[in-house]
Amino acid sequence: MPYRTPKDLADRMAARRRQIAADDGYARETFTQPRDQARQTARAFLERWPAAAYMSAVESWRELPGGEIEFTMKRLKSAD
Repeated sequence: MPYRTPKDLADRMAARRRQIAADDGYARETFTQPRDQARQTARAFLERWPAAAYMSAVESWRELPGGEIEFTMKRLKSAD
């Protein structure tokens, strides 16, 4: 499949990462928000599921056209 833009390639790579990582014991949430709100969301996520206990982290992020940030947070499923 030819890629028309860098975003096409990034979208395909992100989808592949989600598919491969689906059974690795982590729960993931993906958000698309303005930069300031993205920071607040990531901080709240890490406060709710601390990294030391749930191995929580920002798994990936990228800036979209228009300045919004798309990012994926992950944590161990044992937090459920």
